[in-house]
Amino acid sequence: MTSLAQGASTEAALPTAMRAVVCNGPNDYRLEERPVPTPGPDELLMKVEAVGVCASDVKCYHGAAKFWGDEHRPAYTQKGITPGHEFVGIVVAGGDAALERRGVSIGTRIVCEQIVPCGECRFCQRGQYWMCAPHEMFGFRGFDGAMADYVLVSARARTHVAPADLPAHHAAFAEPLSCALHAVERAGIQFEDVAVVAGCGPIGLGMIAGARAKNPMTVVALDMSDEKLALARKCGADVTINIASEDAIQRVRDLTDGYGADVYLEATGHPSAVSQGLNILRKLGTYVEYSVFRSEATVDWSIIGDDKELNVLGAHLGPHCWPAALKLLQDGKLPMAEICSHQFPLEQFLDAISLVGNPVGGSVKVSILL
Repeated sequence: MTSLAQGASTEAALPTAMRAVVCNGPNDYRLEERPVPTPGPDELLMKVEAVGVCASDVKCYHGAAKFWGDEHRPAYTQKGITPGHEFVGIVVAGGDAALERRGVSIGTRIVCEQIVPCGECRFCQRGQYWMCAPHEMFGFRGFDGAMADYVLVSARARTHVAPADLPAHHAAFAEPLSCALHAVERAGIQFEDVAVVAGCGPIGLGMIAGARAKNPMTVVALDMSDEKLALARKCGADVTINIASEDAIQRVRDLTDGYGADVYLEATGHPSAVSQGLNILRKLGTYVEYSVFRSEATVDWSIIGDDKELNVLGAHLGPHCWPAALKLLQDGKLPMAEICSHQFPLEQFLDAISLVGNPVGGSVKVSILL
């Protein structure tokens, strides 16, 4: 049995060892045995139920410069860390202070925001915790993630109680959904707007649901997969356009009396979607970028300034959107059984990563169940 720190609480004996995926560098992740963490007075220990596999996990695994650095930036991801930042689990141990402060008890199901803010930098002091300067995150830097049987929840981590009646992999979807909702908030969608979402993967589908909840005039979804476009309609898209067979820019112009869309949300991570968005927008339109790109995107910046005077905004993580994301899931507003398309055991984590990275693999949201 793992010993607990003084003042900690537990209901059942815990094992001393657990399975954990360990990042040893690009293309070198291994399933290893590690000690089960011991929570201190201000910490919790979670038994992981499910962890989603994100496109950023795939790009990190394959060595993208954003995670491993290049001539312009140092490496962000730490070797020796356990990946997995989209997760849900059950509190199985924790310090009394931690349980009381978070309003949880042994047996409560919770989700954690992916960033673990320092609370001391300029951004944290101004309430902008999601842009925390050290930027430590579960599964990448500072804190082990949830591709493991157990995960330690730091005193600085931000937690939310998750519905107990949702399938675990559906509850874990609160992370990408909160990110999508933050992008929608950044867009400032109005009732009369035509809002275009590029990409119908997990983030894009969440953007579509969030945009529909804002009740604009029209929500348009773009993708190259008819199957994903069908899911987009179930999430709230009024119009779907397969960009492999249709001219999306012309279609949107036809829908808007030639003006173009009011809002464009980019969720593909493909450089071609950037110029597509700039051209699909009307003058004084709003472009919101969420994706993590594998390579640089080159655009004609005169479109942004001299031609259209566009508002170009970034979006990062899902600050203040977790309660809304959990409510959308609990209310059954999304076709989660179809969105959560593939599940794997922890032993097949490499198969899960490979499937997410396969553009013709037919997956939408891939999860690991523990």
